[in-house]
Amino acid sequence: MKKIVAIFCFLTMFSCDKIKSFILKEDKKTNEPIIASVGETNLYLSDVANVVPRGTPKNDSLVLVKSFITSWAKQQLLLKKAEENISEVNSKKINELVKNYKESLYTNGYKEALINQQLDTLITKQSIEKYYTNNKDNFRLNEELIQLKYVYFGQDFLDKKEAIEKFKSNSIEDLEALENLTINFKDYMLRDSSWVSYDDVLLKIPPFRYESKEKLLKKSKFIQKEDSLGVYLVAVNNVLKRNDIAPLSYIENNIKQLILHKRKIELVREIEKTLINDAIKNNEFKEY
Repeated sequence: MKKIVAIFCFLTMFSCDKIKSFILKEDKKTNEPIIASVGETNLYLSDVANVVPRGTPKNDSLVLVKSFITSWAKQQLLLKKAEENISEVNSKKINELVKNYKESLYTNGYKEALINQQLDTLITKQSIEKYYTNNKDNFRLNEELIQLKYVYFGQDFLDKKEAIEKFKSNSIEDLEALENLTINFKDYMLRDSSWVSYDDVLLKIPPFRYESKEKLLKKSKFIQKEDSLGVYLVAVNNVLKRNDIAPLSYIENNIKQLILHKRKIELVREIEKTLINDAIKNNEFKEY
C-alpha cells in the first residue's frame, strides 16, 4: 500500500454535498486537484464531488470520502496486479472482447439513433385489431381473468343497507344512485368492463382468499364478504379460464409493443440493406 499516496489530511469546510477544501496536490498537466494516486493513475477531487449526500455531518463526510478512496485504491491495485500477471493468450482474448463490445456499443447506438428518427410509432386501433385477429392463438391465457362489479366500504358506513339494495339491482337508475354514494366508498368498480386477474382480485378482496377457487371462478350476481376493515360487495359478470384466448382489452398494450418490435426489426433490416447497397455503389465494399 506504500504506492498509494493519500494527499489529504482533513476536511476543513462543507457546503451542501461538495467538499470545499482538502490538503491536496495539483496535476500539472490538467490543473485538476489530485486527492490520491496509485502508480500513475490519479483520483481527482471532481471524482468524489458527489460521494457525500446533502446534509451529511462533517465527521461522517470524512469517513465516506476516506472509504471511497480506499475502495478506489483496492480496485486500481487489483487491476494493476491483473495486468502484470495475466498471460498473453488471456490478454488477447480480453482485448478482443473489449474490441467487440466497443463495436457493439457504437453500432447499436447508431441503430438506436436511426430508429428514434425514422420509426413510425403511430399504431391505429385497426392495426391492433388486425394483429389480434391474425394471431389469436398466440394470446392464450396462463392465468384466470375475472370481469366484476365491486364495492368496498367501511363497517361504519351509514348507508350500508341502501348500498346493498342498489348494488343488487340491475336498473340504470339504481346504478346511478349507487354511483352517488361512491364518495363514501374506499374502493369500487361499477361501470368498468376491465378484466382483472384472479390473483389481483384476491389482493383487492382479502376475504376471498379463504374461498375455494372454483366458487369464485363462476358468474355470480351477488357476493357479500366482511372483515374487520369493511364490507365487500361483488358481482362476477364473466370469467375466463387458463388457455382461453385473452380479450383484446387486456393485452392491447402488449400488442402495441409487439407491433413496434416488428417495425424495428424491419427498419433495421432496411437500414442495413441500404448501407450495403450504398457501399457497393460508392465502391466502398468489395467482395473478392
